Amino acid sequence: MSHVCLVCGYPSLEHPPRGTDGGGSLEICPCCGFQHGFDDDDRSITPEAWRAEWVTGGMLWWSRGMGAPKGWDAKAQLAALDAKPARRRKGKG
Repeated sequence: MSHVCLVCGYPSLEHPPRGTDGGGSLEICPCCGFQHGFDDDDRSITPEAWRAEWVTGGMLWWSRGMGAPKGWDAKAQLAALDAKPARRRKGKG
């Protein structure tokens, strides 16, 4: 099963961005470079803040070792991600 990056909408993460206990998977998104569980938990950077910087920087593909999938369109992925209803975190109002 693939999982979607909360920052850029990349649809093929191997692990869920947030664990069932609230901790991240520590997987680095090959598209935007966000390290789930480290950038958000340890560095207190929100996915929204990382997204804003990634968009401002031109939405460049981050991974040098793994090329973007054929037909990858970052703008389309962001539009699809923004169209999904916001996910509520467990225990949050």
